[in-house]
Order: sequence, then structure tokens, then C-alpha cells
Amino acid sequence: MTLTPRLLGLAFAAADALIEVDQTGVVRFALGSGAVGGQQTSAWVGQPLSERLSISSAAAVQRLLDALGPGQRSLPLEVLVDCGDGRMRRAVLRAFALPDIAPARSCALAYEGEPFVVEDAPPVVGGAPRDADGFLNHARASLSGGETGALQRLALAFIDVNGLEGVDPATLERVHNRIGATLNAASHDGASVGRLTQDRYALIREADDTRDLAAEMQKAGQAEGVVLSAVARQTPLGQDAASALRAMRFAIEGCLKDGGMDQPELSFADSLQRTLKDANRFRSIVRDREFALFYQPIVNLKTRAVHHFEALARFGQGSGPAPAIRMAEELALIEGFDLAVAEKAVRRLREPGGGLLKIAVNVSGASLASDAYVAALLKMTASAPDDRRRLMVEVTETAALADLAAADRRLSALRNAGIKVCIDDFGAGSASFDYLRGLSVDAVKIDGGLVRDIDVDARTRTMVAHLVELCASLNLETIAEMIETDEVANALRDLGVTHGQGWLFGRAEAEPRTILGGGANPRARRQGMVEDWA
Repeated sequence: MTLTPRLLGLAFAAADALIEVDQTGVVRFALGSGAVGGQQTSAWVGQPLSERLSISSAAAVQRLLDALGPGQRSLPLEVLVDCGDGRMRRAVLRAFALPDIAPARSCALAYEGEPFVVEDAPPVVGGAPRDADGFLNHARASLSGGETGALQRLALAFIDVNGLEGVDPATLERVHNRIGATLNAASHDGASVGRLTQDRYALIREADDTRDLAAEMQKAGQAEGVVLSAVARQTPLGQDAASALRAMRFAIEGCLKDGGMDQPELSFADSLQRTLKDANRFRSIVRDREFALFYQPIVNLKTRAVHHFEALARFGQGSGPAPAIRMAEELALIEGFDLAVAEKAVRRLREPGGGLLKIAVNVSGASLASDAYVAALLKMTASAPDDRRRLMVEVTETAALADLAAADRRLSALRNAGIKVCIDDFGAGSASFDYLRGLSVDAVKIDGGLVRDIDVDARTRTMVAHLVELCASLNLETIAEMIETDEVANALRDLGVTHGQGWLFGRAEAEPRTILGGGANPRARRQGMVEDWA
């Protein structure tokens, strides 16, 4: 047997028909069975493929073929094939842009189910809409690797549907199915649709598609005897698929949580536009170093002498960075920011009069997902290795570490170079003890939520006591944050906590002060010099 029959056998094992379509959409080659038994697809040669598909399927297939770059294979697309006798048949189409036959495209059709009359067809064409996570996962798969030109032609549309309240469950399901079918037909690949909540949908469509989606939602309701109204808005995805997808997730999650969806003035499109704008602004801030570091003292709880400072980023008029940091982690912008913070801190160590300073900088777990952060920090300090002994890295739990073993290897490289490592906000998240078990560190910072009421809450005091005992058995220093009163500071000291941080000892300031004193509670601030790490 020659190679050609074997290859055809393998191809037909995965499909019912093989089709080659030229750049105008005309079938130039076809093998295999048609939509009904006995019919051969060879009869399609010389005809536009669109004539063998439903109107919505033909549009979806053409968009899919146009978007394929050389060597690319498409995701499966559900289509309806015209049987030629008044019936339709479902099929799954896959396409491949074989460079050797460019600009033609190779397609494979696999039929599903039996032919049916269109009026009797189930209302969903192209599959039921996915939930928010399913929609985002599908979008990631369908857009990743796409060509810039194709991505620039796409937009993300959001549709709010009103009038579904009080509809009986059976009718409501049919309405949602019809809405899903309509939106699938309007999406760029026939399947990029998500149902985000009971009455809100999202889809990826052609940016220049002029179909009135709001009007089509009304028609979908009318078909089931339900009066609907809808508002549809969209925003371009741009040329960077990865950034757009991350921004989509960030915007959607922001609207879904904390009752955000109950605010009609807050549309998904507005949220996405704002996210993309904020992301670009954040990139500029990091690139141009348009942020400041403020330094909050951390003291020895026994002597109240300054031990070291935590470097805290401030944007604008001294505002805190928490919202920006969360966005940066979600949009994969955090590594550059973490390095910019470290760069500023190292520069401060080297300024005149900085010889006694020791500074802790924060690093997101997301930045430890690759070797880049550690390599850059070691390179940054290579010209003055002694600086490393005055640095501490606090690993935050805001973006959980996916591979603890790899992160531990990277943190060990920092520790071997002389840089201290601390687990930040211990007790605030579910990964705290995983971090303690899996990471080689020098210190643990106890989250302020466990510290605040320790002088009056016996249960909290017991929990912290056991934590301190555990850390002591592992030869780890302990730092308590958010200390505001002498009573709390003394209770922590009596439990064996070694260091403290909070407004009792000083707020973050533009210049680190190694001598503390004065203020609203002068008894709480004793003068002291900076101590050694040990």
C-alpha cells in the first residue's frame, strides 16, 4: 500500500469529508460523504462552500478561514450543513492552513446526529453559552497565537438583557438557548460566547460587524412570547491577545464581585476600557519610575531600636498601591514593578548616609514564577555584594506560588547570596503554611489581622503563641505588623515575637528615620540605633 491511501485512511478516521477551499471560498477539491447517506462531497467542487452551509455557519466559517495564518490549525467549529432536501445536519469543521497549498485552506467535516428539518432543530446552534470561566478559557485558546491583523479586527461585546425576571423556568431555558444561538452566530468563530450572569452575556465578534445585537435579543424573546429589551456595547481587543485576555478576566471578575453587577451604570465595556487604560498608565509609571518609596520602621520589640525598614510604594499624592498591585498581578505586569522597587531601594542603600540602613522589599509570588526576577536582582547588586546583606525580600501571598519547589530554588539563590527572605502576611491566606513548609526563609511576618486584638482576645493570643513557638523551632524570626498600642506591643513581646511594625513606632515616610521619638505617644518611641539582621 502506498503512502497516499494510508494518509487518506487516517484523515477519514477523524472526519467524514475532506475539503479544500480557495481564497474566494470556492471548493476546489472534496472527498468523502455528504450530509445525507450516499451523497458525495465531490459534487461540491466548483461551488462556494457557503452554499452548503447555513447562513450563520457560512459567515462563521469564512471568518475562521480568513483568520488562519500559515501553518495554523483552527479550533473545532460547530456548523449546520445543508442536506439539499430541506433538512440540515450538524457537523464539526476543522481547518488547517497548509503552507504548500496557500492561499487555499484544508477543511475536515465530521457529522453529528441525523438530518433534521430546521423548524424542528434544537434552538442552540454552535453550543450552549459557556459560563464566565469557560468563556475566558475558550477565548484564551481561540485567540492565542493569532496574527496581529486578525486580532485587531476583533472586539469584545457585552449584552445586558432585561425582562427575564419572573419568566417560568422552562420558558426561561428556551429563551436563553435562543439568545445563545443568536450570539453564537454573531461571534467570530461561532462559539466565542459566554453567559456571565442570569441576564448578561459576552462574545468576541468582528469589530466591524454591524448587526444590532440588542434588536436580535428582542426577537429571541418574541419567539418564546417574552418581551425583552437589551443594551449592547463593545470595545476593541487590540493587537496583543495575551494582554487583552488578561484585561478581560480582570474586568469581568471586577464586575462580578462585591455586587458590582447590581450597578447598571458600570458596564463591562467601560470596565474593560478603564482596565486597559490603567494598564498602559501602570506600564508608563514603571518604565519612567514615576512612583516613590516610603520607608516604615520595623523595631526590636525588646529594645524598641530600629531594626530595618520596609519599602512601600506610593503613587500620586502618597496613595497606597494595593489596587494597582492587584491589577499588575492579574495583567502580568508585576515583575517589572517588583524590580523597579528593588532598584530604588538599592539606590537608597548607596546614597550618602545610608551605610546603616537595611531595607525589605516586597516581591509578588507571580514574580517568582520564573528565574528572571532573581537573576535581575543579583545582577543589580553584583557590583556591591555587601549591599545584599542589607536587603530582605518579603514574599507576598497575593499571587500564590504555583510551583513551590521552583520558587524555593530561586529564593535559595537569594539567600546564598546574602539576601534575607521573609514570608509576608502570614495567616492572611490559605497558602501560608504551604509557604512555611515549602520555602527556605529567614523570617515570618504575622498578618495584622491576627495582631490587632491580641491583648484582649485569648483565642488570638493562643494562636499567635503557637505560631511563634513553631517559628522558633524552625529558627525563624517573627515580625508582627499593624501594632498601634503599647498593650499590643507588650503582649507580642511577652509571647516571644521578636520584631514589630506599625503606627506605634512610626508611619511610612519619604526618608527613613533611624532615631524614633516624639509624636502622639512619646513613651512608645524610644531612641535607638539601627541593629544588625542577626
